Amino acid sequence: MSNRSKLWLAVVGAGIVTFLVAAATQPQSFRLTALTDILESLLLLSGALSFVPLALRSHGRLRLFWSLLILGVGLWFSYQLCWVYFEVVLHRQVPDIFTGDVILFLNLVPLMAALALRPHVPRDEYAARLGRLDFALLLVWWFYLYVLVVLPWQYAVPDVAAYNRNLNALYSTEKIALLLGLIASWLGSKDAWRRLYGALFGMSLCYAGSSFLANWAIARGVYYSGSFYDIPLAFAMAWLTWIGLSARVEAAEGSAREIRTGYGVWVARCSMIAVFSLPLFAVWAMSDSSAPRPIRIFRISLTLFASLLLGVMVFIRQQLLDLELVRMLDHSRESVDNLKRLQAQILQSEKLASIGQFVGGATHELNNPITAMLGYADLLLSTPLSTEQKQLASKIGQHVRRTKQLVASLISFAKQAPVPKNPVDLNTLARTAAKLTQPQWEAMGIVVNPHFDPQLPKVLGDSNQLLQVCLQVIGNCLHVMAERGGRTLSIRTQRASDRSLLEIATEALDSPAGPSQNSTETDPDDALGLSACQGILQEHHGQIARHWREDGSILLRVELPSLEIAPVASKGKDATVPVLWQSQPYA
Repeated sequence: MSNRSKLWLAVVGAGIVTFLVAAATQPQSFRLTALTDILESLLLLSGALSFVPLALRSHGRLRLFWSLLILGVGLWFSYQLCWVYFEVVLHRQVPDIFTGDVILFLNLVPLMAALALRPHVPRDEYAARLGRLDFALLLVWWFYLYVLVVLPWQYAVPDVAAYNRNLNALYSTEKIALLLGLIASWLGSKDAWRRLYGALFGMSLCYAGSSFLANWAIARGVYYSGSFYDIPLAFAMAWLTWIGLSARVEAAEGSAREIRTGYGVWVARCSMIAVFSLPLFAVWAMSDSSAPRPIRIFRISLTLFASLLLGVMVFIRQQLLDLELVRMLDHSRESVDNLKRLQAQILQSEKLASIGQFVGGATHELNNPITAMLGYADLLLSTPLSTEQKQLASKIGQHVRRTKQLVASLISFAKQAPVPKNPVDLNTLARTAAKLTQPQWEAMGIVVNPHFDPQLPKVLGDSNQLLQVCLQVIGNCLHVMAERGGRTLSIRTQRASDRSLLEIATEALDSPAGPSQNSTETDPDDALGLSACQGILQEHHGQIARHWREDGSILLRVELPSLEIAPVASKGKDATVPVLWQSQPYA
């Protein structure tokens, strides 16, 4: 505690000592009344001001909590000022039927509202909205009780005895409700929050005891302002300052899952009980023959108005509940859809894993014969051969080395190991793939039309793996054309925003059977190939899609992120594959 707080408490302690000395030494007089009334007002003002720094330093619900405490103590302070006005300024007693008594009744309402905020537990937005409305129902019902029980004896048929009796009974019930709320908050909190609720409970119990003691003295005609009966009241007022200066609590943090729903359920039940109690009060108002007729009419009219008001609030609560249920239903549907997509992705991942295992085993078996072919090709070049024979042997060695690189790429894919990526020219890959598949499409009598974008930016990737993708998509289209007809195949590269596209398209097929038009599904006979391509492209942050056009033709589109960099001198081996053939029409 800071030195300023200690000095503040010392001043408050001095005020309490002055109050005790005055009560012990001074007889009933105007001087004693003025001194004690002013001291009580200053003690309440000190208590309200002690909570102000706490409200300024906090945020959200915690700030609202402190603000409600300030409001409750502020109402108590304003009621005390009314006593100062009558007893000190006007030199007369406060009237027995006093309109300002409603301030005394209302000063506990902000304190109960502060407890209803429950700042010591994590916040649940849905529970907070409905909780505030439920608590508002209870507050309206509580004020309805005050107007029903107390005000008729003040305005309809003035009766001092009935007014004081009903006011004291209702106010005592309100204080008991506050004490029960503090006990529940104390039991549901811990550490600093538990100490705070315990201190507030002690202060409220002291105040309730002082009110009971003062009413007992008034009933026997021995009470006067500044007497010994006011000492517990002065202690309760001074206790507020100590609570405000010593409080060290923080707003609760956590997820909504940590919140217990029992509190909200009981608040909702109490609010519904309050609504359903109105007909019972109406029956009581009509059947109470001891009450004068004007009071019965007043109570029945009040009950009808309260029923209408609470009915509107219940309707609003039900609307909020319906909206929340609809939101939860939409959230559940979205969760189910996400779960289905996740299951599909898991299934696709399992397929790719199976493909990886299969490819890993197959490529290891291919390595031995490929190594043998490469050795025989090199051995053949070392023997005396004609010029044409040497060219053929060189081409055999070149293709065997390319095959060996492709097998190494497949092994890397099967192991899911990262491969080094370099700038790759997609046009070069497409030309090379077309050249490597030339014997296949020439034998089928297919004409290949290339359309390469000379300004196409490079992509970042592994040239061997991306060449495998190009070979697979071209082979996929050729396979479909071999079964369903078609004489023209288009190979196009183009740029789309920040993506580089490779499109392989056929003309209208003679028998366009298979997936429905505009479908992205693949046939079972080529699903394996496209799945392998998809696995490679995922490693390159790309994608592949298959579309059936309305005229029956097929389009395969490969998308890769463009690499916007200036050309740099390569170090070591070139990242791109060699250009095998660059003639423009393929025929």
